[in-house]
Amino acid sequence: MSSDSHFFQINTGSTEPIYRQLVEQLRRRVASGQLVAGQEIPSVREVAQALAVHPMTISKAYSLLEAEGLLERRRGLAMRVAAQHSRAQPAAERVALLRPTLERAAAEAQQLEVPTAKALQLFDQILHQAKQPGDAA
Repeated sequence: MSSDSHFFQINTGSTEPIYRQLVEQLRRRVASGQLVAGQEIPSVREVAQALAVHPMTISKAYSLLEAEGLLERRRGLAMRVAAQHSRAQPAAERVALLRPTLERAAAEAQQLEVPTAKALQLFDQILHQAKQPGDAA
């Protein structure tokens, strides 16, 4: 797979460790069907270079996903999505994966005393910005 600097996106200002950000992104991509069984993922070296992070950070994320059965390692070949992930999860399961993130965002909006309508407007704006032409997974 080619080195794609947009395969992962990290938030260096986040309190969530980078390896956890990568794990969650891969889980979501598999859950949505963007990544399917047998599909290769970028190498540790490619991702580390693209994100300018230590290769051990990437390796930790990949190892965790391998241990939970999401990825499979093949000696001398690229890691790939495990066979049991042949199609997207049902919408209800994908929504359940999104819920904790939205709960954190809602709590922050309340702490900042941002009105509900303004928070929803911002969320809608962010969603539309994320779907710019050429951003297909």
